[in-house]
Amino acid sequence: MNQEHAYCLSIEKLLHIQNISKQTNFIRILFDELTRILNHMLAVACHALDIGSMSSIFWSFEERENIMEFYERVCGARMHAAFHRSNLNFSHILEQNLLTDILKFIKNCYKTLNEIHNVLTYNKIWKKRLINIGCINLSNITSWGLTGVLARSLGLKKDLRLSKKNSYSNYNNFNIKSFIGINSDNYDRFIIRMFEMGESLNISNNLCLELLKNKSNSNIINQQIINKNLLFSTNSYNYMEDLIEHFLNWHTGLIIKNNIIYQYIESPKGEFGTILNSNNSNKPNKCKIRSPSYLNLQFLSKLTKGHFLSDLSSLIGTIDIVFGEVDR
Repeated sequence: MNQEHAYCLSIEKLLHIQNISKQTNFIRILFDELTRILNHMLAVACHALDIGSMSSIFWSFEERENIMEFYERVCGARMHAAFHRSNLNFSHILEQNLLTDILKFIKNCYKTLNEIHNVLTYNKIWKKRLINIGCINLSNITSWGLTGVLARSLGLKKDLRLSKKNSYSNYNNFNIKSFIGINSDNYDRFIIRMFEMGESLNISNNLCLELLKNKSNSNIINQQIINKNLLFSTNSYNYMEDLIEHFLNWHTGLIIKNNIIYQYIESPKGEFGTILNSNNSNKPNKCKIRSPSYLNLQFLSKLTKGHFLSDLSSLIGTIDIVFGEVDR
């Protein structure tokens, strides 16, 4: 859902939409942080499995199933979710029972993180396979375009959520912590991902409580924030002219003026961006995706120099790539 979020923001930026409701931002951030946990659970667990520890992957996949259930309850799909919409508020879909279940998941997920921490963090074999392996420097960050955990492991506080100038969805109004490393090695990146999962749980917990509070104040939030010039409501129409306009908009689409924009988010793997190019027509002209896995994977050839072949599994794991995002 992080990638959906980026695409929605791109459309809203292209169409100069700025009246996004507070509830919509809350929901987008909630599922962004749940997705961050979903991603880091897989990254840490598979990394540990590649090194030789099996316990973490069983615990992690149990938590991932819970998050995918939340996906399914809001959009009907477990993995390939289709939930976010540009300039629409879907808070009425988030029932009180769902928010309560997310709170229960958060409580249990803290226990899972502690179990993974107890098994891995101070494990002698784990530390020996990760510490001082895969160190990077500042020139690597700038020349290879590394972002996300790879950049923060060097000590750079490069987190788009916290940027005062480039933040999105009012992320910078939240009290969010970002974590950085010292040695820029594989072990630092493992620790950062563990801390980020804990912080995502904290953010999700606060957002669920806020959404529950709003639901109790207004019973059920069932209002869609719609700009008639941009998106089209399915409400009943009292005048034939409005109905005709609604039909024409859905049938022919919107005429978008010539423009090109780039919008990015802090996805779990790094900076994920979309470039949209419009050509004064109602047809999409071009959409270019900047995926962090594609750029980070290119750095593997540089990262492996000077290490043993047995270190390759650890180095691939610390980059946290998904080949579906690379080979598109």
